Amino acid sequence: MPRQHPIFRKHIALPQEHGAWAFLLTPLVVGLAVGGRLNLGSFWLVVAALAGFFLRQPVTIAVKVYARRRGKKDLPAALFWSGVYALIGLIAVWQLVRFGGVYLLWLAIPAVAVFGWYLYLVARRAERRRMDMEVVASGVLALSAPAAVWLERGAADWHGWLLWVLLWLQAAASIVYAYTRLEQRSWKSVPPLRERMRHGWRALCYTTFNLLAVALLGIAGIVSHWLWAAYAVQWLETLAGILKPAVKTKPAVIGIRQFLVTTLFTIVFILAW
Repeated sequence: MPRQHPIFRKHIALPQEHGAWAFLLTPLVVGLAVGGRLNLGSFWLVVAALAGFFLRQPVTIAVKVYARRRGKKDLPAALFWSGVYALIGLIAVWQLVRFGGVYLLWLAIPAVAVFGWYLYLVARRAERRRMDMEVVASGVLALSAPAAVWLERGAADWHGWLLWVLLWLQAAASIVYAYTRLEQRSWKSVPPLRERMRHGWRALCYTTFNLLAVALLGIAGIVSHWLWAAYAVQWLETLAGILKPAVKTKPAVIGIRQFLVTTLFTIVFILAW
């Protein structure tokens, strides 16, 4: 069997956290669908978003090498792929500017700030199981939704910000629920209902707030009267996950179920919008 070239290492070139794909693709797909008109600018927006998403993995590896968390043998591949994704991202950003999307560059400021915070935590070996970091990062990824809408409309407006808030709330609730499900894995048996509800109250509060808030926005005529149905999907999943905990369930199974629920949410959101 031929030996793999040290530059072409999958764990360095490609993101390893598969659950993060949903937090990238959901707002991007929703934004493109709500925008309604796909053109070459939309293509470059997708390229820029993917380049930024892929860039995180090799840069993280490089920081771990400098922090002596990984061997130096990983550094050449990390620098190579960091350069590749950075170059692709710069080309995509330049094309977006050419298409009149220079105002979208403001959205890169919080992205760079949060990425810097993450790398700081990586250097200090403090990035693992940081729910706060994941919630903030999901908000940054959700910025692709207003970016797609504004690119199609040619200017920023409040509808884009509303879309961003709605999708960030969904992502935050999804992250809190995922942590709840992963903690259930360590249980030896299914506890009484009162204990299950006590353990999952935070996730249920997040999804209940989202459902009620969107329903009220619908009643006020700010969003579609049926948009609440998308958040009902997540609320029902959360309630089901609390009543039937993931005792001894494999993380991959939990991840697949989360992905399916998020996909259903995305479809219902687009149809109801």
